[in-house]
Amino acid sequence: MQDSEIRDSASLERSIDDFRTSFLKIEQEVGKAIVGMQDVVRGTLSAICARGHVLLEGVPGLGKTSLVKSISQALGLSFKRVQFTPDLMPSDVTGTQILTEDENGARRFVFKEGPVFANIVLADEINRATAKTQSSLLEAMEERQVTVLDQTHLLPKPFFVLATQNPIELEGTYPLPEAQLDRFLFKLVVPAPTSQELKEILARTTGSSVHEVLPVFPSDQAQPYILAMQNIVRHVVISEPMQEVIVRVIAALTPTSPFATPKVKQYLRFGPGPRGAQAVVLAAKVAALLDGRINLSFEDIRGVIKPALRHRLIVNFQAEADAISPDDLIEEVRNAK
Repeated sequence: MQDSEIRDSASLERSIDDFRTSFLKIEQEVGKAIVGMQDVVRGTLSAICARGHVLLEGVPGLGKTSLVKSISQALGLSFKRVQFTPDLMPSDVTGTQILTEDENGARRFVFKEGPVFANIVLADEINRATAKTQSSLLEAMEERQVTVLDQTHLLPKPFFVLATQNPIELEGTYPLPEAQLDRFLFKLVVPAPTSQELKEILARTTGSSVHEVLPVFPSDQAQPYILAMQNIVRHVVISEPMQEVIVRVIAALTPTSPFATPKVKQYLRFGPGPRGAQAVVLAAKVAALLDGRINLSFEDIRGVIKPALRHRLIVNFQAEADAISPDDLIEEVRNAK
């Protein structure tokens, strides 16, 4: 599925089939350990294929951390977990220079890599760290590199940040700044399990059987396979009418735009920017590939608008007083004719 291999319609069709087959295998393997949460699993994997990061929001105990671990095991990529706390320092995430002495007694500074140097980084309870530590991930998430003492260190490819946060706890938490929220391709809300799903969770976690998640790809080919899946996403075609649909959606969610709906003008302070439109396009391209197509449809776009844009909308005080959420405003625009 490399660029050099996608030369004609036949090879492109094979690449689409390979993408869909690999994606569904990963999804099935993750399902061995994760009960339910199909939309969350698919959303997270879609963001990974689109080279994006994911913010998972949900109350404690829903399996957010287990989900990320299971995905890393199924992909066969290197994995590091960072438990964010108020006393965590930026160097605890990115790494730092340490003074070492060689066998000849010569001293020099050597860079000690932090946990961010992995293919998948779990930023657990990211909103518990101070703004200073949260910002240590900004460069890594956007530019896939870390700068320490004027030295730039490239991160491994592929690289993803999968962060979790608890929406109900306020003590000892620091809300993520808008600039960092904007760097997440998706914000996925993890739902509580249904009664049937809870029974299955209890059966799997309190019994003697072990549900092991196995790598889908050979250990020495995991990275090339994932990079190839990311590559084919970029080959999906978006027509001019579909571009216009996305532009109109972004405009409808911008309170200063003439296309904004009355509720958007009433309740929204700021709407999504160009990065939000890019997130919609990339996520919709993954949806098209999963449907076996190389071109976007309206349903592809409609299905990804909410997770791609909900964290990029800033509501005003009136919205909070009237219990109007970003999802409510997106739903109104999504259903508009």
